[in-house]
Amino acid sequence: MKVLNQKKLREKFIKSGVKMISPETIFFSKDTKIGNNVTIEPYVVISSKVKIGNNVIIKSFSHLEGCKIENKVEVGPYARIRPDTLLKEESKIGNFVEVKKSNVGKKSKVSHLSYIGDTDIGKSVNVGAGTITCNYDGIKKHKTKIKDKVFIGSNSSLVAPVTIDSESFVGAGSIITKNVSKKSLALTRALQTEIKNYKKNK
Repeated sequence: MKVLNQKKLREKFIKSGVKMISPETIFFSKDTKIGNNVTIEPYVVISSKVKIGNNVIIKSFSHLEGCKIENKVEVGPYARIRPDTLLKEESKIGNFVEVKKSNVGKKSKVSHLSYIGDTDIGKSVNVGAGTITCNYDGIKKHKTKIKDKVFIGSNSSLVAPVTIDSESFVGAGSIITKNVSKKSLALTRALQTEIKNYKKNK
């Protein structure tokens, strides 16, 4: 990314109405496409083949490449959106979240500290903090499907290939290796053990 080209690209987007906070810290590709009423915070890098819709906010220290972002989406801060990702209308990708080759449905949220790879997420899904999709078995990549109105509890691992059917819940701290039925609660958690008046051996 040449410095001179960056200056021209920034000027072009500012003239088209893109709101940039500290534009000298923001980097674009020559094929970047941005809609109306978009805000980009400092230290954002937009690599090739990125299309951003209207009323989008890209927060600081985010990196976007090869992705499409629809209207009213919020990304970041500290988010990485990798190629072949589609973020649908009113979805949210929060801090320290990486998304690769995935669709995130309308009004769905992946807000904190998560990895979403080779995944289809439906509408109005909430993915809790620390959730990962285990998409690679060492030889092949596998798909995870999370259908509409699913709640994924924090610190869960979804081992692909796996499908979480609509309106289901995954309890926090679960490792899901089998498909979850519609309107079900899935838990894989050891019982909590408590030893009274415990004293550490010296």
